[in-house]
Amino acid sequence: MSTRIAFLKGHGTENDFVIVPDPDNALDLSPAAVAALCDRRAGIGGDGLLHVVRSAAHPEARAMAAEAEWFMDYRNGDGSIAEMCGNGVRVFARYLQHAGLVTEGDLAIATRGGVKSVHIDKDGDITVGMGRAALPAGDVTVSVGERSWPARNVNMGNPHAVAFVDDLAHAGDLYAPPPFSPASAYPDGVNVEFVVDRGPRHVALRVHERGSGETRSCGTGACAVAVAAARRDGADPAATGTAVTYTVDVPGGRLVITERPDGEIEMTGPAVIVAEGEIDEEWLENALR
Repeated sequence: MSTRIAFLKGHGTENDFVIVPDPDNALDLSPAAVAALCDRRAGIGGDGLLHVVRSAAHPEARAMAAEAEWFMDYRNGDGSIAEMCGNGVRVFARYLQHAGLVTEGDLAIATRGGVKSVHIDKDGDITVGMGRAALPAGDVTVSVGERSWPARNVNMGNPHAVAFVDDLAHAGDLYAPPPFSPASAYPDGVNVEFVVDRGPRHVALRVHERGSGETRSCGTGACAVAVAAARRDGADPAATGTAVTYTVDVPGGRLVITERPDGEIEMTGPAVIVAEGEIDEEWLENALR
């Protein structure tokens, strides 16, 4: 690594990230290094890390380089790799704008979940095309303590189990991943959303994110919740030809989710750059010992 490593800190509805610009993919960001940087007491702190790389410079993104110049190499706070992060895409786009690499309007961002269409609004909000939801068949159950609930299996490029509950407090502390069954439904783990109704097409959630614990917001989770709520409420845009919009309150703010008749799901919300600075290489070397 170079002697000094640039970083920024940002958040989307309080889902916060360490941002590491590395256009040429020159940094060796091991899982241990990512976990050290995301440590809230001994590091910078974040739910995850956004490694900013040109698609052409990353082996996992070269095939997408013709569609999207930039690749969001996203890592969970524990250093593990994730397919997608909806709030992360918005913060990633805000960084590109902050750095003068893009302007207001439309752009494409490559992710492990495919190329995402992004629109930076003049009013500051950012809309991300999150792709289509898959609804795998089969019954799923999630549990907290002695309580259990049926959950809707929704895949947004990453797996989600959506459970509708009477009270968000029933989710418990969410320090540990809530148990689920059958185990075969999610062989690589799952993000679990607990959801209550706030009003017509208005819900609120708490989430345990796989690899990060409870977070203040989860963009793909908000999309999964909106789709699950729509189907529960008898709304299917593909069948009716009419888009459906849900307001989804997360602990860190509010997201607006729209499912279009073609199946595309759009998420709109804020994204903020908080600070920027340099990582000290000596600190990082010591943290990895």
